[in-house]
Amino acid sequence: MTWRPQYRSSKYRHVFGKPATKENCYDGVPITSSVHDNHLCAVNPRFIAVITECAGGGAFLVLSINHTGKVDPHHPKVSGHRSNVLDIKWNPFNDFSIASCSEDTTVKIWDIPEHGVVKNITVPWKELQGHSRRVGLIEWHPTANNIIFSTGYDYQVLVWKLDVPEQVIKNPVRSISVHSDVVLSMSFNTDGSRLATSCKDKKIRVIDPRSGVLLQESNCKTHKASKVLFLGNLKMLLSTGNSHWNHRQIALWDQEDLSQSSYSENLDGSSGVLFPFYDPDTHMLYIAGKGDGNIRYYEISPEKPYVHYLTEYRSLLPQKGMGVMPKRGLDVCSCEIFRFYKLVTTKSLVEPLSMIVPRRSESYQEDIYPMTAGNRAAVTAEQWIAGLDKGPVMMSLRPGSELDSSAEHPRGQPGLSPLIQERLDGSPTSTDEDSSSTSHVSNGQLDSTHCSPPGTENELRQVFYKQQEDIRRLKEQLHQKDVRIKQLELEIKNVRNSERS
Repeated sequence: MTWRPQYRSSKYRHVFGKPATKENCYDGVPITSSVHDNHLCAVNPRFIAVITECAGGGAFLVLSINHTGKVDPHHPKVSGHRSNVLDIKWNPFNDFSIASCSEDTTVKIWDIPEHGVVKNITVPWKELQGHSRRVGLIEWHPTANNIIFSTGYDYQVLVWKLDVPEQVIKNPVRSISVHSDVVLSMSFNTDGSRLATSCKDKKIRVIDPRSGVLLQESNCKTHKASKVLFLGNLKMLLSTGNSHWNHRQIALWDQEDLSQSSYSENLDGSSGVLFPFYDPDTHMLYIAGKGDGNIRYYEISPEKPYVHYLTEYRSLLPQKGMGVMPKRGLDVCSCEIFRFYKLVTTKSLVEPLSMIVPRRSESYQEDIYPMTAGNRAAVTAEQWIAGLDKGPVMMSLRPGSELDSSAEHPRGQPGLSPLIQERLDGSPTSTDEDSSSTSHVSNGQLDSTHCSPPGTENELRQVFYKQQEDIRRLKEQLHQKDVRIKQLELEIKNVRNSERS
């Protein structure tokens, strides 16, 4: 009997990483020198935020997603913290709202103007005061609006409700006190009914986020976890950490039984922390090491052996942190299924890296873009606190499908021109202006014909950057069409030659 190798069919077998060209990177970004093991970068379809160096306090930089190229060293920052910023996260339901936490023991929620940061922002929309020591990590609830979690070096996980009249909030909804050391990572399952944490004591815990009750706790001596991640609806957890012999390791766990891992694999002997990223739509897992230039990616299945290695992206540029674009901001016309933003401190560079499924057709590929979580909350804060759990509101990525932008309008900002302030507040002067001032987004691209006119020099500069990006993108599309035409002409010529012979 002849032995035949068993090949596993997968549409993602040949996914490859495509780094952006130099002109499409963000150059001259003063990336923070903090040694905190966070992503240090947050991205949405409109803005990219990066924690930066700042003398005498803490700050982060917010740039328009189209503001590529050389960044002005004097570009305005969000600089209201009194000490180093340790983590930043965009609100998943409002592209103009971002949260930050700092060594000054506070969490602050910021409103970003529609045209970006045109002057230093120092006054937050909300300030959360409840931690007694520095705050190292924040996470937004995945389906409930205006609910955010924070954890600090006081070993507490605090649950905050933001839709209250007070500007300074001192009383959290819930204080979760089940950890004996610093929490290193937090992750929610799909509907936000379970919270998984990894701790400096090397244990993984599964918690009811509403009541704070500890549901499961690992006590595995052979795996020292540093980061943990829920794998969508698979009812499994993935952790990265170190083995007993200090090899970097990944492990899979049943969320209902953390007594023993279902799967573990040693990767290498490096010392950098492994950042895991999971795409529940494609069931692909990406593992990026801090201080590495490489990203491994796998496909996850609910049956053994669970983890299927695909390939590895290799680069000579080491990443200090990573940002990830939400699925609604991807370029579906180029079959892009994931996009990283690598922080390269050696070059003061933020490099976009697209993960591409190679396809010949330029049309929308339905099979690699299933319905995905959108930018609308499934429940209100009050409903979630009352005990209601719902899965995310799904949306299609098909080009031309209009995303709901009702939750994306920023709140009023001081110092803006009256026209822009009026547009931001949503108070039109006439029916015609109302119909023309509505912003629409299609797959993360802002329709520039609906934007209000710039009122200052900085705003005009932002519009200029946007137009330059549009011109570059159109030139690139034109070049791709020319290449395709030449390929078709060559194929026609070959067919005619073969018919004549």
